[in-house]
Amino acid sequence: MTPGSDTLTGTGTRSDLAFLTDTPRFLFFTGKGGVGKTSIACASAIHLAEGGASVLLVSTDPASNVGQVFGVTIGNTVTPIAAVPGLSALEIDPEQAVEKYRERIVGPVRGLLPAAEVASIEEQLSGACTTEIASFNEFTDLLTDAAWTVAYDHIIFDTAPTGHTIRLLQLPGDWTEFLETGKGDPSCLGPLSGLEKQRAVYAQAVAALGDPERTRLVLVARAQQSTLAEAARTSGELVAIGMERQYLVVNGVLESDGGDPLASAIRGREQRALGARGDALSALPTDFLPLKAGNMVGLAALRGLLSVDETATVEGDAAGLSAFASSPLSALVDQIAADGHGLVMLMGKGGVGKTTMAAAFAVALAERGFEVHLTTTDPAAHLTDTLAGDLENLEVSRIDPAVEIERYTDHVLATKGAHLDEQGLAMLREDLRSPCTEEIAVFQAFSRVTREAKHKFVVLDTAPTGHTLLLLDATGSYHREVSRQMGSTMHFTTPMMKLQDPTQTKVLLVTLAETTPVLEAAGLQEDLRRAGIEPWAWIVNNSIAAADPASALLQRRAANELPEIDAVRSRYATRVALVPLLAVEPIGIPSLEALLTGPTSDKTGGPEEPHPRAQLQS
Repeated sequence: MTPGSDTLTGTGTRSDLAFLTDTPRFLFFTGKGGVGKTSIACASAIHLAEGGASVLLVSTDPASNVGQVFGVTIGNTVTPIAAVPGLSALEIDPEQAVEKYRERIVGPVRGLLPAAEVASIEEQLSGACTTEIASFNEFTDLLTDAAWTVAYDHIIFDTAPTGHTIRLLQLPGDWTEFLETGKGDPSCLGPLSGLEKQRAVYAQAVAALGDPERTRLVLVARAQQSTLAEAARTSGELVAIGMERQYLVVNGVLESDGGDPLASAIRGREQRALGARGDALSALPTDFLPLKAGNMVGLAALRGLLSVDETATVEGDAAGLSAFASSPLSALVDQIAADGHGLVMLMGKGGVGKTTMAAAFAVALAERGFEVHLTTTDPAAHLTDTLAGDLENLEVSRIDPAVEIERYTDHVLATKGAHLDEQGLAMLREDLRSPCTEEIAVFQAFSRVTREAKHKFVVLDTAPTGHTLLLLDATGSYHREVSRQMGSTMHFTTPMMKLQDPTQTKVLLVTLAETTPVLEAAGLQEDLRRAGIEPWAWIVNNSIAAADPASALLQRRAANELPEIDAVRSRYATRVALVPLLAVEPIGIPSLEALLTGPTSDKTGGPEEPHPRAQLQS
């Protein structure tokens, strides 16, 4: 397919896939959550392996679902995919990576140092900063260790959602620069003690990432303004760090409407979004993959993803699907509003609509006269675009790591640095330049926001699952440290205690009626329960089944949703809201209000006019 081409060509198995032509050794897939990065990465790995290459598929996402897609257990060791000769997979598990890294640091001194000192070192190695370094070391080994390059023709990286992928790809340069200028804050001495040995490895990683003969970056998007805008921003940021050879894959394009007004509206806005994607993206070699009827789980579905013909068959009765629209979002808002104040946290896999749901809750509560603070910890979130307007009683903000680092740095310099001489200030500034500072700064911002919930509603749109868990890990570490210092005789309240109290915090899990998002939400629920946090409700968003479509393709997708909706209601949730897919994008306050009650007359109307600030669900 030629750069900028807007059509699908050929039949059967695709032979014109630009992003898989003359494939280099390293292939990175990135994009906004929910665009299909994992499915395309897995399908590409199968395609290359069945073409005779030896392939290693690696997930760098803390919430990896590669194993679910293949239907096998993978984990932090190389696992052959038995059904595809030549293909193996690896999930970089943050917890296992940390344990391995911690033992590498602590093992040599265990038995040589007093137990108290060993325990102190282990405590220093318990934060999210250590998780970042440990996972990153695993990543750089794959780029630089000759053993990997000898064993595999291609290493494919299925990455975390965009904002965190940018962070991962920036790290070689960040840590290399940091090693040249300072030793880090004392709180990071544990994890940083092993970094000096990595200087040469990081330099090699920088070289590999910037070499188009070795590395290709594939931007994955949907035919939606929000994901295309995210791809454009990502493209610019990657060019800035030397990754100039990029490709674009637009996934899930609806090719025909079958006379269905809902499908016609969706197709119309997809075509408008593609037409307005801008010169930078239009210039990239581009492939368009059609929307499929089935879930991308199992080898048959994955093989079909890179073909033009729709070969999937779905058994199921599509009649009477609109009966599932009997669980409106407004019922959850009514119960939350009865408390008068509190923290409402939206969590889930990337791309399920957390930002839109958070905005809808905030608008509903503000219109009932409550003071509301709507904020996000997601680097890729765009709350102002989703709201597309102002509302009385509603404050909107974002926990921006760069802003929080500056705030934290200024505070430390004004307090700890107030009485230091020039040499001491220079050392303190060096400490604060550590990438570990971000962990502390973001956690402090999160804690500050939770305090506001004492007298107002705080609606928090979180980052995708894995990164939210890292934030909660920092919250738990802080809670344990405060508990240790305060003992059992002192009264205190930590952010973790607020999260565990359903009278103060309502955690809402957002999912789609698809296999992988539901399984991931169920996994997140178990993780939260282990931390003493019980999810309050589930939201099944963008349900085609609840929209009662007429298109044959959409009806087949709707039939696939029914078992997932039933699983949520019967196995996982005590409270459920079902939000149907609407013809009109939920952008702007009136459209967000419409989400509360379910389908409107828009479902049977024609294609809507594009909103000047239109953006699909985050």
